[in-house]
Formats: sequence, structure tokens, C-alpha cells
Amino acid sequence: MFDLVRTSLHRVITTPVGDGFMPVRLPKDFARRVNMVLGQPICSADELERRRNGEKRLAKLRADALRGVTAEPGAREAAPVIIYFEKDRNARLFGRMKDALEAKSIAFTALEVDVATKAFVMREAKCKEDELPIVFVAATPIGGYNELIEWDVSGKLAEAVFGASPLASRASP
Repeated sequence: MFDLVRTSLHRVITTPVGDGFMPVRLPKDFARRVNMVLGQPICSADELERRRNGEKRLAKLRADALRGVTAEPGAREAAPVIIYFEKDRNARLFGRMKDALEAKSIAFTALEVDVATKAFVMREAKCKEDELPIVFVAATPIGGYNELIEWDVSGKLAEAVFGASPLASRASP
């Protein structure tokens, strides 16, 4: 019952219906802001399901940790992949980079650069300011879109993100 109320209220405050009428728009805007400040307790059914699945997974991981169970023996944690980008600069390349990483099911973080971060990225990647966005795998700069595709085609990207393949290590004597 409570879930029905939460999802119904979410539909009411997020629908654009009535936003052209100020006496409707202002309370909806206020309700959206309060909802955001409170951690979005009013959410969609999909978000509610995602949260519940996350809680179940967290409870399982905690129970496994208490029992001393580790992850699967062959499983490795992926290295962090970060796309550093500048707002409104090379947006098309940024979108293509996101698409390429998503197509390979590689989780990534997109970070908009400030002055200090831009200086770090340009120093580490040895690039110019207009060459952003730049992809990093852990602390290793990959480069722009073309370099990302080259790494992907050569297999270096998967190796950098997921580590050496167990099959590749068995194949070489």
C-alpha cells in the first residue's frame, strides 16, 4: 500500500502536466526539491525495485563477509574507468566514448573537470586542452576516442580493465 502511494506521488510531481499554470508548477517544484533533499523517498517503481535489489545484495554480501566467504575464486574486480570531460566541449566525442564503453559493458565514471583537474589530466595524458574528453583506466591515461578504439580493437582495453584473461595465460606455455 505504501509503495503504491510513493509511486503515485512520484508520477504526480514528475509529470509535466500543469507546469504551464503557476499555481500547479510552484508546489510541484517545491515538492520535487523537498523530495531530493530528503533522499528521494518518493520514487518510481523501477527505482524502488532497484533499491530493494541493492539492499538484498548488500545483506548477502554482509552475511558472506561474516561467514568469511569471499568472491568467486576466478572473479576479479574491474579497474576504475574515468572519462574526464569539459562541459559543452567535444560533446559528440564524449557521447561516442560513452557508447563504446557501454557496448563493451565497461562501467565508467564521467567527471567534469575544473581548473585543477584539467591541469592534472593534461599533465598525465600529455594532451592539450582542446583534446578533452580523455579516458583513464585506473591511473593509466588511454587518450581520446581514437586511442580508446585502438585499445579496444587490440584487446589492451579489456586487459587493462579486467586484468589478464585466464585463457590467455593458459595458452602461453
